[in-house]
Amino acid sequence: MIFGISHVELAVTDLPRARRLYEGTLGLAVKKEGDGFVDLDAGTVLVRLYETARVEQKVALRMQVGDVWEAWKRLIDGGARPLYEPMRTAQLEVMGSVSDADGHALTVWRALSEDEYGFLPDLPKAGEWRTDAEELLKSLLTGVPSLFRGLARRKVVQEAEALADDHAVGREDVIRAYIRANARITRHRVKKPLEAHGIDPARYQADFDS
Repeated sequence: MIFGISHVELAVTDLPRARRLYEGTLGLAVKKEGDGFVDLDAGTVLVRLYETARVEQKVALRMQVGDVWEAWKRLIDGGARPLYEPMRTAQLEVMGSVSDADGHALTVWRALSEDEYGFLPDLPKAGEWRTDAEELLKSLLTGVPSLFRGLARRKVVQEAEALADDHAVGREDVIRAYIRANARITRHRVKKPLEAHGIDPARYQADFDS
């Protein structure tokens, strides 16, 4: 029945002023405009600014950005009023908030990368694991680029638990799974991380060749 949310509507008391912030500072492109309104392309939805004598309902917009501090400062320089300086949150995000001249709240945010967490995420375990095996895998995964680390974590855990079968996952299972979870053509790349952990890759040639 519903095709999707097409617009978010913001009532503004001064349309040219609002356009300077949303179109000029934020760089939202004009999709349509008419008497007393303009539709701006925010990427996933259109923001409709429409002029009115009095704003009766405030709106809160949350916008994902690459650099939260830079976006927050640009909004302040563009005439927005600071609400909250950029900060880390318990949801593993960085976010900062401002309000426009009509009181609408604008939050800029981005998710933290795993390298910024300050802790190692739990493994998505389904079976029993020895503590030393879990610690080894967490340490090995720190060498995987953060963009791919979540996928690697799931693949190695699944492989290790399949290898362990009827016993708790141990260090040997983790080492073998860490090798096998990579495509055969790229498995040579894991030799250095293994050696850095005092592990001789030559002992696991069968897993490299499997």
